[in-house]
Amino acid sequence: MKYTNQRTAYGETLVELGEKNKQIVVLDADLGGSTMGKLFEEKYPDRHYEMGIAEANMTSVAAGLAQTGKIPFTNSFAVFAAGRAYDQIRQTIAIGELNVKICGSSSGLSDFGDGATHQAVEDMAIMRAIPGMTVICPADANETVEAVKAMTEMQGPCYLRLNRNDYDNVTQAGETFVIGEPRVMSEGKDIILFATGYMVGLALQAAEEMKDISVKVVNISTIKPMNENKIKELVKECKAVITAEEHSIVGGLGSAIAEVLCKECKPIEFIGIEDTFGSSAHNYQELLDYYGLTKEKIQAAIKKMADNYFILGGN
Repeated sequence: MKYTNQRTAYGETLVELGEKNKQIVVLDADLGGSTMGKLFEEKYPDRHYEMGIAEANMTSVAAGLAQTGKIPFTNSFAVFAAGRAYDQIRQTIAIGELNVKICGSSSGLSDFGDGATHQAVEDMAIMRAIPGMTVICPADANETVEAVKAMTEMQGPCYLRLNRNDYDNVTQAGETFVIGEPRVMSEGKDIILFATGYMVGLALQAAEEMKDISVKVVNISTIKPMNENKIKELVKECKAVITAEEHSIVGGLGSAIAEVLCKECKPIEFIGIEDTFGSSAHNYQELLDYYGLTKEKIQAAIKKMADNYFILGGN
């Protein structure tokens, strides 16, 4: 089945996996209609737990279920999944190295109508700072399907970050998802552009339209852990690095890439949300434009790097 929405892809994949693996259980915090946990509830009501508006309690219950051998998936908006339940995630799940999968839905600016209180622009930074936590941000619905399968197979805590809105896929359905592996989406030799989530599609559009600058686009769907050797290998022939994310530039993809490349002496430009919260808008695109998460902003960064580092001059 072809999906164009990450939430639907997530919910349907859980249903599919739940048929094969009876240890999978799903917990919702009064948002099952949005997170698509309702799909699992409809199919397996005895393995779905509605916890009400109580993410901290939901997370603690998931920890208990994990200790009985279950594979719990907890669902809420990303801002609540990563923020409201942080203490329980850190103290119980992470320190205990428990096999709990945390799904942060409606991440970034994708919940455009509800403003800063519902827009998670710092969740990747929070979660990647927790020792032992795997952090996944799929590029699209196709990749979400395969990421959920990989999460189920791995042992230990994992955070999955999903967009709220429909948009076109940039990956092929059924491609094997390997946790930690970067995926080259288009080849290039002048500038390397690392992108994650919704920004992968914009990065590809931006790179394709550049006439005189060769841009390699890499999908970083695992923010943590990363295959550091592969990242270093990918940047060798390129003269400059750009990162693009629908997240704060503090602590997210840009920070993760900079940490890997700190000894490589490559100039890096970050595209993301500056040190600020989100805001409400009439639609998703309005916010993407306002915060500079656009194809044009990516192209401007490419041109800036090309000018600054003499890429067009061939030096």
